[in-house]
Amino acid sequence: MKKLLFPVVALMMALAASAQTVTSPNGNVAVKFYLQDGRPTYELSYKHKAVIKPSHLGLELAKDKHASNEMNEQDLMDGFTVKDTKTSTFDETWTPVWGETKTIRNHYNELTVTLNQASMERDIRIRFRVYDDGMGFRYEFPQQQKLNYFVVKEEHSQFAMAGDHTAYWIPGDYDTQEYETVISKLSEIRGKMKSAITSNSSQTPFSPTGVQTSLQMKTADGLYINLHEAACVNFPTMHLNLDDKNMVFESWLTPDATGKKGYVQTPFNSPWRTVIVSDDARDMLSSNLILNLNEPCKIKDTSWIHPTKYCGVWWEMIAGGRQWSYTFDLPSVHLDNIDYTKCKPHGQHPANTANVKRYIDFAAKNGLQEVLVEGWNIGWEDWFGHYKDYVFDFQTPYPDFDIDELNRYAHSKGVKLMMHHETSASTINYERHLEAAYNLMNKYGYDAVKSGYVGDIIPRGDYHYSQSTNNHYLYCIQEAAKHHIMVNAHEATRPTGLCRTWPNLVGNESARGTEYEAFGGSEPYHTVILPFTRLQGGPMDYTPGIFVTKLSEWCSNKSYVHTTLCGQLALYLTMYSPLQMAADLPENYEKYDDAFQFIRDVACDWDDSKYLEAEPAKYITVARKAKGTDNWFIGGKCDAEGHKSRIKLDFLDKGRKYTCSVYADAADADYEKNPQAYVITHRTVKKGDVLNLTMARGGGFAVSLMAK
Repeated sequence: MKKLLFPVVALMMALAASAQTVTSPNGNVAVKFYLQDGRPTYELSYKHKAVIKPSHLGLELAKDKHASNEMNEQDLMDGFTVKDTKTSTFDETWTPVWGETKTIRNHYNELTVTLNQASMERDIRIRFRVYDDGMGFRYEFPQQQKLNYFVVKEEHSQFAMAGDHTAYWIPGDYDTQEYETVISKLSEIRGKMKSAITSNSSQTPFSPTGVQTSLQMKTADGLYINLHEAACVNFPTMHLNLDDKNMVFESWLTPDATGKKGYVQTPFNSPWRTVIVSDDARDMLSSNLILNLNEPCKIKDTSWIHPTKYCGVWWEMIAGGRQWSYTFDLPSVHLDNIDYTKCKPHGQHPANTANVKRYIDFAAKNGLQEVLVEGWNIGWEDWFGHYKDYVFDFQTPYPDFDIDELNRYAHSKGVKLMMHHETSASTINYERHLEAAYNLMNKYGYDAVKSGYVGDIIPRGDYHYSQSTNNHYLYCIQEAAKHHIMVNAHEATRPTGLCRTWPNLVGNESARGTEYEAFGGSEPYHTVILPFTRLQGGPMDYTPGIFVTKLSEWCSNKSYVHTTLCGQLALYLTMYSPLQMAADLPENYEKYDDAFQFIRDVACDWDDSKYLEAEPAKYITVARKAKGTDNWFIGGKCDAEGHKSRIKLDFLDKGRKYTCSVYADAADADYEKNPQAYVITHRTVKKGDVLNLTMARGGGFAVSLMAK
């Protein structure tokens, strides 16, 4: 027995001697790094509990026809020795252009390990940054003779889980995140995958156990763990493939049309791979780890970037079946020779001058800054046909959309129009017209654009989350910044905190939004899990505010929104975004004008945010202090089980009184049976007072606290 144990003990002692450990500033999070048989390996613990068990790191390289010899294709997986280690501490406080808080502290301890692969005479670095709420690591490739250019076949970053955790996941699709979250044990993912992808998968996921990030989990002993990435620049989006026998996740990158994953020219840094961990669910929602791992703002003058509330010509098309296209039937002429002035306009084409003026009037009356119009430009009539070498030029309006008059009218009312660019996923065509399209926006005073990427990426057929397509999204943001234009991209890749570096990226879709409530609906817990998953990387243009939740009340759609009216109000707080839409029709808001007062009042930029209670897919309550004021707003949202909240107002200023307006579900409210039952109460409150509020099934509440 002694002979058998001695080599094991010797190996453990050798590993311990060579291991490097770095802890978070408060000591709760610890990361240990070492080489195991020449393979980079790390572990992570939280308050001495294992979070990530021993996990390997490395990249597998593809064969490169440009390589000077066979050895240039050796993987960056093993054969390493530690050449150098450095530790450091960093602590700063920075001010975001917009955000949930006025300032953000970026405080971490860092370990940088330089590894040498002697057989190839090349070095790489692995950098760990450890925060009080988790850590991030990335690969760094200095430029050197034997590591100049390479192609990534696959990244093999592992995350070995310490148990069969409960996971909140969506399938690993390369093109869309528009799924409803599945809640299951890790070991159950394989069995539930088929049913998860049946409704809206753009392709069969790469693996029966492949999931997308941001992945939220909860352990049996009450730890909350989130896996994601930060600063995904010039690299494909990462998914996670689960070895469900050993509970080990491994990175799986989105390929291009040829199957290759990444093309790297050194010097180069990979995106950060992130782990957020806490024993308090509220810490997951208040974490700034993803933002902190991104570079500081690169826009010198940010005065033109502003959080925005808007309405628009959208919901009546999504839910009401009205047409984006101007023409009902294409004329029997060559598409390149259409005289649109002689076409018969579709009777249900709502992007017309008279209807848009109606929305402008509504925005002006109710303090909304902008009006979005979809379906305003030529091209929709042949969107999926792609008959021309281009579909949209992003400049030519339909005859019933008077762009000159509408912009004059909007500006006369103190309102701006918000541009819409549907690219039909033809990225090269969009880039071809981008400068002219942005110039048109500058000419008419548009300062924000909602772009869309519905369809297969043209012309090469790369996926929406591939390296080349990710580069396209960032290129558009950078070019928009030159024109002082804010960007809200739909159907783009999921965000990874790049809004810190480029704060004109004011929103993304990249998840299953409100539009799906018109396509059959989403479960009530959907909006109570998204803040734990999708919103970790940046804000979402969720398009809340649907008051007439039973769509059959105004159109032939038999779907209904799976929340109460007060649940919709709550989303303006719980689904954080500097870009918030009042998505319903003006006439539907007029029916509930007293409830609409909350949307008039609520801010979308904040000096402070306090998550008061939270549990993934169960409930979230958050209080936020409006930027530059002493006013607070509170929102609470729950799942189909309902929830009782006891809110102590101990965050208010001492000695000050506040006018408190509470928008709450009525006693008989129910998202299915009685969604528009609500009660509005008013009172005066002070610091230390308590609000006891009950959320109905699928319901919520909203509170405004105006300082006197």
